Amino acid sequence: MELGGKLEVGRSRRVALYVTCLVDVMRPSVGFAAIKLLEDAGCEVVIPEHQTCCGQPAYNAGGEADAKALARQVVETFEPFDAVVVPSGSCAGMIRDHYPKLLAAEPEWRDRAAGLAARTHELTSFLVDVLGLESVEADYKGTVCYHDSCAGLRELNVKQQPRKLLRSVRGVEMREMDDAEVCCGFGGLFCVKYADISNQMVSRKMDNIEASGADTLLAGDLGCLLNMAGKLTRQGSRVKVRHVAEVLAGMTDLPAIGEEH
Repeated sequence: MELGGKLEVGRSRRVALYVTCLVDVMRPSVGFAAIKLLEDAGCEVVIPEHQTCCGQPAYNAGGEADAKALARQVVETFEPFDAVVVPSGSCAGMIRDHYPKLLAAEPEWRDRAAGLAARTHELTSFLVDVLGLESVEADYKGTVCYHDSCAGLRELNVKQQPRKLLRSVRGVEMREMDDAEVCCGFGGLFCVKYADISNQMVSRKMDNIEASGADTLLAGDLGCLLNMAGKLTRQGSRVKVRHVAEVLAGMTDLPAIGEEH
């Protein structure tokens, strides 16, 4: 296997799914949708039992010791696998971009962190860039717009991959909203520390979503989606909010994010 690149042709693709805390607690259907997409693409999917937080909240809050402890645990848990797939650009970015720097001064962990970083991928990037997937078998009747999350776009260059796969979903009409690449105001601790600024940012995002004419908002990071779904719900909007994996997997039976069950 080429680290970070194409898997060898004919070789079994044994990948680990890094579920993420938000998916586990708030929207497990995203994890099941990711599993379906990976299995449909020919992967053997493993969910390591001992996975936990990637350490990003502690890292962003200046808790370096706690972040390092969590990073070591993630490295140890996931390093036996050919690839690690994450339905979140934020957590994938933490492992790919920040683990090597975080553990750079620890000889025992430096190379192991770099090795795991090279084999870690955001979900749609793995499907398109690594597996070479051109399309998916799914149906969704709706007009959708896509929000580019900061970490996925700026740390992992995830932009066209979800759009490429969405164009193959039967029934989907895509619309691009203005400022799709601008932050929604979530930013993890940012929305807590700077609530007023965060609210202004998500309010502008809501204006662009509504102006696009889309009836469904999609993204690849659950933190952004929860933030935007909350604002849309409070405004009485009829725009549905879903993780892109749910639409690509054809698993949209559950109510959209923020809707009552």
